[in-house]
Amino acid sequence: MTYRLSGIVAAPFTPFGDDGELRLEIVPRQAALLAHNLVRGAFICGTTGEGASLSTAERKQVATAWLAGRQEGLAVIVHVGNNSLAESIDLTRHAAAGGADAIATIAPGFFKPADATALVDWCARIAEAAPTLPFYYYHMPSMTGCTASVVEFLKLAGPRIPNLAGVKFTHENLVEYAQATEFDGGRYDLLFGRDELLLAGLALGAQGAVGSTYNYLAPLYHAIIAEFAAGNLAAARAHQIRAMRLIDCLLRYGVMAAGKAAMKFCGLDCGTVRPPLSSITTAREASLRRDLEAEGFLEWCSRVPGAPARNTPPTVGEVRS
Repeated sequence: MTYRLSGIVAAPFTPFGDDGELRLEIVPRQAALLAHNLVRGAFICGTTGEGASLSTAERKQVATAWLAGRQEGLAVIVHVGNNSLAESIDLTRHAAAGGADAIATIAPGFFKPADATALVDWCARIAEAAPTLPFYYYHMPSMTGCTASVVEFLKLAGPRIPNLAGVKFTHENLVEYAQATEFDGGRYDLLFGRDELLLAGLALGAQGAVGSTYNYLAPLYHAIIAEFAAGNLAAARAHQIRAMRLIDCLLRYGVMAAGKAAMKFCGLDCGTVRPPLSSITTAREASLRRDLEAEGFLEWCSRVPGAPARNTPPTVGEVRS
């Protein structure tokens, strides 16, 4: 199946209250923020969305909220991965019935597929539950421990999964990524999944990318893409280094909790994180904000619709040091 996502696709946070319960009334505002900042899609209930910490019923609620609240032109890709095949199939059917644009599944991370053949067997069972929807395999070996070759997966999956659209590639192996983008004449959509390496992904042929920091730093990544497309590599590199510095700040404070704090700094409070993750304290949140501001966060953060303009993204060719 030919289906391609270009530009940046955010992996949204699932909004929680202080009690850890869903706050789905926030979702339309999240969708509006993404659309306002020219983000092309939302990859929901994945790693950033804490999908593994949600019950199947909660994941269905989140999907329903996004599918009802999405903005025109904003694709919604529903992550249906689960350690239970039956639960994944249930989530897939729900996503299809709700009008999702595509589905994706990560490899199971407890009992792991032994090789690419076993991984394809697993994915095929999920994909066939929604045969008209584009299907993506979500490759993230750092979390799943599944190290099956993506190129081997594509070789085996092509004949088995008619609705295979491509792979969400969240890994640092750039050789493997380049080989996958070239496989079968570039037939499949290889979504790049490491925000701090986006420029490298673009150089190797990425047309679309999925990431968590695209929720709140979309203008910065748009600048990277624009400068690269214009052939201004020095400017693109300067922007990518800025992104790296900002991500380093987030990592120091716990990237998930810090990411939700960053959303608050942009004007949209997505609440806490669920155990076993730890929420950020008020004091550390204030410290994080100071550190981010020192790296130019407010200059680049995504603007909430209707909020006063705080930054003007640079024009192509303008380099920020």
